[in-house]
Amino acid sequence: MNRSKIEWCDYTWNPITGCWHSCEYCYARKMTARFAGDVRLNMMAKEDYYTQESKDGSGPVFILDKPMLNETGHVLAYPFGFEPTIHRYRLNTLDKLKMGNNIFVGAMADMFGAWVPDEWIRGVMEACEENIMHNYLFLTKNPQRYTEYGVRTGLENFWYGTTITREVEMSKFNLLPAGCKIFVSMEPILEDLAPEQHNLLFRQVDWIILGAETGSKKGKTVPELDWVKKIVVQADKAEIPVFMKDSLIPIVGEADMRREFPSELQKKIISKKMEKKLYGNCASCKTNKRKSNMIALLARAKRGEMPKQLGFLCKDCFEILCKQLELDMPDFERGKSNDL
Repeated sequence: MNRSKIEWCDYTWNPITGCWHSCEYCYARKMTARFAGDVRLNMMAKEDYYTQESKDGSGPVFILDKPMLNETGHVLAYPFGFEPTIHRYRLNTLDKLKMGNNIFVGAMADMFGAWVPDEWIRGVMEACEENIMHNYLFLTKNPQRYTEYGVRTGLENFWYGTTITREVEMSKFNLLPAGCKIFVSMEPILEDLAPEQHNLLFRQVDWIILGAETGSKKGKTVPELDWVKKIVVQADKAEIPVFMKDSLIPIVGEADMRREFPSELQKKIISKKMEKKLYGNCASCKTNKRKSNMIALLARAKRGEMPKQLGFLCKDCFEILCKQLELDMPDFERGKSNDL
């Protein structure tokens, strides 16, 4: 899992990599080529992986239960290039994050491509459901697979999206799953999407992301300002938040950039492990509060020893204790520590 340079998410997580769409503007295919090593040699190491037939029967897909290493001992992130691969050893990494984050699942794949086996998708979904503090964002050019697979409805932290680059693809709005949080990524915008002719579709989604071509294709097709404005007008009419990627700054101008998130994606939930670290019960009234808002009780047996923490008291209970012991209540507002 990696900190993301994609502006609309915090992390990218790639338990599944590779894609057979062959999009000409795909950044992921070029990136995998840089970190694949010698794919021909990797495929000869048959003791390190195994294969199965793809969901649509169009060829073999690859399975890794542990990382594949190159001759110098370094992990190969994409040992089979852009061939569809499930990295099962990555499925148990979500709990390493202490706070809830917006995670783009499958940034280096199309996890809902027609070739992806159902059990691969199931494994990823189960891992996500075991770590409910995160928001998970899925993006596919094959949105009908959401319904074919049968994604669970009613999950506030699972967001299902599709990519639209041309007007002929606007009907993909209708293929997003009902009863779920859904979004559309209009990136790269390759032509006028004529959103005014599809205004009813905008009422169906919860978020719209806009962007232009980047990387080696940057500048080949530059969206016109009017194309972008028309999309924003329809989104505003439907009261849908709009997020513009930085690739639109030269077109829109920094002052008019929209970087809006749905309210659900702005919430940060603390993991159980971090909650235990940050929160505790008052030793007297047992109220659960942030430890930083309570008084830490420390004690040591003799001078020079490091004090040991005994517990915490909320400020009300600490004030009662001070009165019972006829001690002056310290002025913690002026101090730099809640330790006693």
